Amino acid sequence: MKRLFSIFILTLLISPVLFSMGGGDRSGRNDERLNIVSLTFPSYDFVRVIAGDRVNLSLLTSPGMESHSFEPSPRDIISIRNSNLFIYPGGHGSAWMDRVLETTLTNDNRPRILGLIDMVDGLEEEFVEGMEVYHGHDDDDDDHDDHDHHDHHDHHDDDELELDEHVWTSPRNAILIVSALTETLAELDPANAAFFRQNAAAYITQLRELDAAFQAAVSGARRSMILVGDRFPFRYLAHHYGLEYYAAFSGCSTDTEPSAATVSFLINQVRSNQLPVVFHIELSTERIADTISEATGARKLLLHSAQNVSMRDFNAGITYLDIQRANVNNLRTALW
Repeated sequence: MKRLFSIFILTLLISPVLFSMGGGDRSGRNDERLNIVSLTFPSYDFVRVIAGDRVNLSLLTSPGMESHSFEPSPRDIISIRNSNLFIYPGGHGSAWMDRVLETTLTNDNRPRILGLIDMVDGLEEEFVEGMEVYHGHDDDDDDHDDHDHHDHHDHHDDDELELDEHVWTSPRNAILIVSALTETLAELDPANAAFFRQNAAAYITQLRELDAAFQAAVSGARRSMILVGDRFPFRYLAHHYGLEYYAAFSGCSTDTEPSAATVSFLINQVRSNQLPVVFHIELSTERIADTISEATGARKLLLHSAQNVSMRDFNAGITYLDIQRANVNNLRTALW
């Protein structure tokens, strides 16, 4: 409920500012380039490759910020309002952003809004055995103090599950997303359409090579199981490459502290399946993975979801391809 209250207050604060701005100036730096705003890093990086310096591109979630805790400031809302295109994950995990957009943007002055989840075949969020149950998004955890250890099949009916928003974690989805973004950019800026499509074609070739690298890392491996002592935003990666997995939390969970039963379950899985690696995700405290690693001797490695990157990596110019190529190497270490 905290996030809902914050949205209400934000609306009260921002409405006079937006009204005083009238229709807003979408010319950005007084040129004719499109203004593109991306909520998360993957679509930011995709547009950066497709469009280069022929658009004004900004990333709304600051590097180093945990994306699930992001709340837009009045300045962020103005940035979205003055853009030509706003890109965000979409899906239930972004429902709070839907409410922000609905309450702060008027129909006569809305940018084009794209949800990445609408560009692919969505998969339901999944709860596997041993995973900590959480009670939904949007800070509803104020009303739920108990975080018990449960089996998915005992407590989650199919009609309760929402689509997992982390669609970009699979290169196969990244190809679909890049294609869709390219056509939208071409529609919004026909003069640069050929440039966008040429860049996208070259990039898709690299994404197909990345897909083949993931497939090679999985095919013929000794194992098909991985364990993540963290949230699991890799639903699409696991599905597309036939990976089995255990994890402490689902990908959209807002919880960070698992029960002792969850940690014990994961330790037992590492031991019984002789798993050589326990993964953690980016921008994590890594405490769960540390505990499992210390108890089992399993090596701790990063499996990066690319949802956001550290400030250091951002300033160094890290890309989606860089992140995923490192994931291929670490995945191979875990499976072979």
